[in-house]
Amino acid sequence: MSNFDLSEEIRAYWGLRAATFDLAFGHRIAPGAEAEAWAVPMHRLGDAPQRVLELACGTGEVTRLLHDLGHEVTALDFCEPMLAVARAKHAGKPRLRFRLADAHATMEPAQSQDAILCRHLVWTLTRPAEAFADWFRVLRPGGRLLIYDGNWAQPDPRGYWAAGLLALWERLSPDPTYHGALGDRHAGIMRRLPFGAGLTLEALEPMLRSAGFVDLMQIPHEPIAKAQRRSNGLRNRLRTRVYTRFILLARKPEVEAPSAAR
Repeated sequence: MSNFDLSEEIRAYWGLRAATFDLAFGHRIAPGAEAEAWAVPMHRLGDAPQRVLELACGTGEVTRLLHDLGHEVTALDFCEPMLAVARAKHAGKPRLRFRLADAHATMEPAQSQDAILCRHLVWTLTRPAEAFADWFRVLRPGGRLLIYDGNWAQPDPRGYWAAGLLALWERLSPDPTYHGALGDRHAGIMRRLPFGAGLTLEALEPMLRSAGFVDLMQIPHEPIAKAQRRSNGLRNRLRTRVYTRFILLARKPEVEAPSAAR
């Protein structure tokens, strides 16, 4: 498979997971307190209706929150099986379009979007600098970028105990919804990614600044984790404590600097 491009391997992997993606913890967003916690950072994108580009929309869980806030949403994914699930969930809704496209090169017009949002995408980018440059190009001056992500390569120093308990639990009673199946394939992909050793804010922030983004701001992720713990059983409550997760907000300057011109 040496001639099988990494991007195509990633596309095939998510295609295999599309039908059962929402069954795995961390993907479906439960209504009520959890949905409200995910939506709080979205209010920083501006008052509705904003033109929002959602990257790697997957099965359309975040799409629902953006749309419910009143935004005009373009939801993009490069995996057709994922888009098929999302389209079925949101059939007939106004202010919403789905597109099959790559987050590295969105093909959206320059300065056409007021905001860009992605959840759990950056860690899987194969060409992050290229992607960030394209996102900067697509945003209007003053537009905002909101990233939800984490370091999925290794536990947080405070999360090793939870990871150990989960590993033992999985050996004794495998969780069919959490996709331990395909785990080897996932690990093989991760080893080949630029952020395969772990996505951290220390690595991400300089890259965004280099692309031209300013006013980077960290937003606490803990309210989401707390909401997830209130509505899940013990196994999934433990999962909220394993990895370092973060939310990052950035902005395109109102006046683009000459050195950052695209």
